[in-house]
Amino acid sequence: MGRVTERRRVVRIRNGGAGVRPDTLVAEEPLEIRLNGKPLAITMRTPGDDFALAVGFLVSEGVLAAASDVQAVTYCEGATEDGSNTYNVVNVQLAPGVPVPDITLERNVYTTSSCGLCGKASLDAVRTATRFPGIAADPVRVPTEVLCELPDRLRAAQKVFDRTGGLHAAGLFTAQGELLDLREDVGRHNAVDKIVGRAFQAGRLPLTGAVLLVSGRASFELVQKAVMAGVPVLAAVSAPSSLAVDLALESGMTLVGFLRGPDMNIYAGEERITL
Repeated sequence: MGRVTERRRVVRIRNGGAGVRPDTLVAEEPLEIRLNGKPLAITMRTPGDDFALAVGFLVSEGVLAAASDVQAVTYCEGATEDGSNTYNVVNVQLAPGVPVPDITLERNVYTTSSCGLCGKASLDAVRTATRFPGIAADPVRVPTEVLCELPDRLRAAQKVFDRTGGLHAAGLFTAQGELLDLREDVGRHNAVDKIVGRAFQAGRLPLTGAVLLVSGRASFELVQKAVMAGVPVLAAVSAPSSLAVDLALESGMTLVGFLRGPDMNIYAGEERITL
């Protein structure tokens, strides 16, 4: 199985002097996700939590709603011509009776580590109906002083980032600021899928009353993944896109951007943020 980090030779220049030394880099490898044995998507990811990534991806696609929907998640043996197991191919076998949607025609086979939903055929296809439509009615309230502390708590828990400086992170918090889970990945959408997948595996969907914090920008894809998991509050340390704001408003989600120290912008659902 691929490692989270790898070592590479680098020529380091500091103060006009050059030297050769090993450097720690975040690993990036392809993961092929299969559904009932049929190839569905390939994403570039940091190895680790692959099963959670696969089921989280399927939650965001509207395929899965409860742990009982899945019969088994396994690595595929014989994934290469010589029959070896690369641990880069995961198959999700649905439980008997769970319908298999025809989503393969709506998505390109390959997605990069920076974009999770680029392969959607149209905007209408992206607006997948969530299995957890109660976000607008979620009564959670989050004080601004709690929100302001979350980026530092997220950063303090990023162990691999400390070694590589090359990872995105997603953190799941309570409204009181308690860190429930944190995942790191070279792709921001993968980090969110891993968070959602782990919650799915633990039977904790929908994520009622939770706050999801992402280390980068808040794109449409991340808002959509949060909506599909029933997350009422999504915060980002950088900017949202216009389409992300539109979806947050439509779904009743609270969307916070530019969360840096005591400052933030609230783009949707301001009633949940208390001063």
